[in-house]
Amino acid sequence: MQRCLTLTFARRSRLFLRNKFVTVHCQQTAAMSSLLINQPKYSWLKELGLSEDNPGVYNGSWGGSGEVITSYCPANNEPIARVTQATLGEYEETVQKAKEAWKVWADIPAPKRGEIVRQIGDALRKKIKVLGSLVSLEMGKIYVEGVGEVQEYVDVCDYAVGLSRMIGGPILPSERPGHALLEQWNPVGLVGIITAFNFPVAVYGWNNALALTCGNVCLWKGAPTTPLTSVAVTKIVAEVLEQNNLPGAICSMTCGGADIGSAMAKDERVDLVSFTGSTHVGKMVAMTVQERFGRNLLELGGNNAIIVFEDADLNLVVPSAVFASVGTAGQRCTTTRRLILHESVHDAVVERVTKAYKQVRIGDPWDPNTLYGPLHTKQAVDQYLAAIEQAKQQGGTVVCGGKVMDRPGNYVEPTIITGLAHDAPIVQTETFVPILYVLKFKTEEEAFAWNNEVKQGLSSSIFTKDMGRVFRWLGPKGSDCGIVNVNIPTSGAEIGGAFGGEKHTGGGRESGSDSWKQYMRRSTCTINYSKDLPLAQGIKFE
Repeated sequence: MQRCLTLTFARRSRLFLRNKFVTVHCQQTAAMSSLLINQPKYSWLKELGLSEDNPGVYNGSWGGSGEVITSYCPANNEPIARVTQATLGEYEETVQKAKEAWKVWADIPAPKRGEIVRQIGDALRKKIKVLGSLVSLEMGKIYVEGVGEVQEYVDVCDYAVGLSRMIGGPILPSERPGHALLEQWNPVGLVGIITAFNFPVAVYGWNNALALTCGNVCLWKGAPTTPLTSVAVTKIVAEVLEQNNLPGAICSMTCGGADIGSAMAKDERVDLVSFTGSTHVGKMVAMTVQERFGRNLLELGGNNAIIVFEDADLNLVVPSAVFASVGTAGQRCTTTRRLILHESVHDAVVERVTKAYKQVRIGDPWDPNTLYGPLHTKQAVDQYLAAIEQAKQQGGTVVCGGKVMDRPGNYVEPTIITGLAHDAPIVQTETFVPILYVLKFKTEEEAFAWNNEVKQGLSSSIFTKDMGRVFRWLGPKGSDCGIVNVNIPTSGAEIGGAFGGEKHTGGGRESGSDSWKQYMRRSTCTINYSKDLPLAQGIKFE
């Protein structure tokens, strides 16, 4: 009897285990098949070396044993693929390998480093459409903006190639006979790059191309919600390094969350921390880095304004205001959030901009006809609704938009709100969503003051034909922003100029002009080639 019971139990156990295995296997198969990467429509993702499960650590070899995260498409909230993030132990290993790689990279002459950066730019060119498609799919911006973002990385590579033959300091006149006085610029070492979701390729490119040319190695932590883009870009860069027999850890990557970012900020081996993100987090990064007397480069928020004077060309104003406020669904740091209109043109501009808003083509971001896609996350949708409610409570009137759209994904209507005071709390707050606050002013002094009264100081623009006003705007009593425009929008900066802002925007500068200096340390060198020892300032010590 006992034997019969035992056999019966054994058979039932085997049946249970077999059914359980079938159930789990079916669940795993269903989960894999539900990933967008496994659907024929998105098979192009595999051209970037992506698969269902992707390693989120690169330091010359690929790995990752931390938390597994799923990347979702903002246009439909469907899962794309998975990435395994770095553990703190893997971060430690990656830093060590990056520091070792620097010993090789720093010895390579700058023009030779520029040649590697040129090859990175060419590799990106070959993948520009498919990588731009990934940016569109994972971040949510429209396809042409996704491709344009990769183009920015390419353009900065081109710029950095030229820079590789121009970096240098001046030879200065010495007051002492037989002495040479000069500046020597050297790389800082390891540059930690923390980027945001809204420009998951370009911001890394701005930092990476210049940092490499200057003789640094890089450690990248991209946004946790765009990990596939980080992996795809790193694969492209890693292949170039491998082809040149260089250590892959020159361009390392550790996908992760706040734990990895905090480790980078605290780590004295990270010689420069370049952080792009919110002012709130940026302040914490800056304080942590400053505690160890490290260097930081901050690109934070922007509560940007367009000021329209009575003599403005409204045929320029309207498309500028629409592009700058609606582009990337209001998720650029340079997005126009305040439209400050002279009282004589206020009603006409509001009418024309509202009409243009209603003609904006909303749809899937990878549809070439779409001009406006989804917000990046569901949390952003909640912030959008909360901001509109606060604006209403503070006296604002919604003249266009104001609702969540009834369709899959994180879509909201681009919104215009009038009637608020210039110093209303919601107007003074940067909300990273497509809401445009329209204000009415009377005098130039009033308009300039309103532009400058917010805590951030990133981008600003006026529309006028008055040349005197233009130079007052550019002068010491004009805009206090890092980007000061005339008759163009607040967004769409070129790579040739230094990009960044003042006050709570952080003060950092990236991309063009002399931004390369942020990635180097300067030494003042005096060389005595005489047989005498004269002292400076005519001091005698005999």
